[in-house]
Amino acid sequence: METPNNTAFELVVKQGEPTLVPPAEETEKGLYLLSNLDQNIAVIVRTIYCFKSEEKGNEKAVEVIKEALSKVLVHYYPLAGRLTISSEGKLIVDCSGEGAVFVEAEANCRMEEIGDNTKPDPVTLGKLVYDIPAAKNILEIPPLMAQVTKFKCGGFVLGLCTNHCMFDGLGAMEFVNSWGQTARGLPLPVPPYVDRSILKARNPPKIEFPHHEFAEIEDISNTANLYQEEMLYRLFCFDPEKLEKLKIKAMEDGTLPKCTTFEALSAFVWRARSQALNLKPEQQTKLLFAVDGRPRFNPPLPEGYFGNGIVLTNSICSAGELTENPLSFTVKLVQDAVKLVTDDYMRSAVDYFEVTRARPSLSATLLITTWSRLSFHTTDFGWGEPVLSGPVALPEKEVILFLSHGKERKSINVLLGLPAPAMKIFEELMQI
Repeated sequence: METPNNTAFELVVKQGEPTLVPPAEETEKGLYLLSNLDQNIAVIVRTIYCFKSEEKGNEKAVEVIKEALSKVLVHYYPLAGRLTISSEGKLIVDCSGEGAVFVEAEANCRMEEIGDNTKPDPVTLGKLVYDIPAAKNILEIPPLMAQVTKFKCGGFVLGLCTNHCMFDGLGAMEFVNSWGQTARGLPLPVPPYVDRSILKARNPPKIEFPHHEFAEIEDISNTANLYQEEMLYRLFCFDPEKLEKLKIKAMEDGTLPKCTTFEALSAFVWRARSQALNLKPEQQTKLLFAVDGRPRFNPPLPEGYFGNGIVLTNSICSAGELTENPLSFTVKLVQDAVKLVTDDYMRSAVDYFEVTRARPSLSATLLITTWSRLSFHTTDFGWGEPVLSGPVALPEKEVILFLSHGKERKSINVLLGLPAPAMKIFEELMQI
């Protein structure tokens, strides 16, 4: 990593011995059901939250955060357990009460010296999140691991390593914010609703939709060779003015009566990425993105539902159709994918996994993950809101992340990685 003065700088983090933080009180023991929507998304997510307070310093940060974790785990007790496999071959949590893994660490510098941490940097930012290097699979990684790293400036970083099967973005946000409020001596605003049996498969299961999110698409464009090139990670900022221009561009031919910011931006980056990768016109390409099913289930999922309430929806199209038609064409594909998500569609998705045990395929796919509506920036352990929060790395090369940005959170940062030759083209296509 280069510092602002272009001198080589390496972040050195000295980690203490990991300890276990069990719930502060006795909690339920035994096996805890994970729904079929949880099974489909069992990947490790690493995030950081950077806090800085000139007046308060970081001397008590470890003590406060660790004690609050113990208390909040009483409510979120499955996070203190361990993942295992049920007799049905599904992921399940053994609520053993062992506790979350907690690590205290110290950095060799001031927080600002680590440079631009607004984009993923697994090498540098990865040092701020505890990992188990010897783990052979996710069963050997506890559902929640936390590291508090103190910096010489008096700031500190909370690094979290969690399993997505425990909660989606909204659930994770509610947990971290509840943890912060517990640290400040406040009651939980919304206690977690822990019973996931409300998302059980129907008996007998009914698969009523073509679930193309699971479809394997042949890669005839040979992008595998392109991915042998160096991967570049870039962050593109879309301020409110640019986002408004994009919506106007999407509707300028009169075929769409309206469109949302998400629909316009998703269509724009799907189209541009396909062009940048120089896909053959006949190459099929798939767009995947998550829709929050909480309000779309009938009845809606209970407030504070602790689990994955999202379902992936999709659109498949040839690269030629994307690039040769106006932007409105692609926006319409996104809108149709959103409309797919009804109560019937989501329950059919639950049943689909019950019957097939299939997981979504990322072949010839772009997966958009939206964090722009999640208020991780409001997390407060008593040191004020984080000066920065975000992911340590993008989980897969097919993933693009939308993050809110700016004082009023009205801008959106688009974060992605592409092979160097493709990134050069993509950067040009981002000029609107």
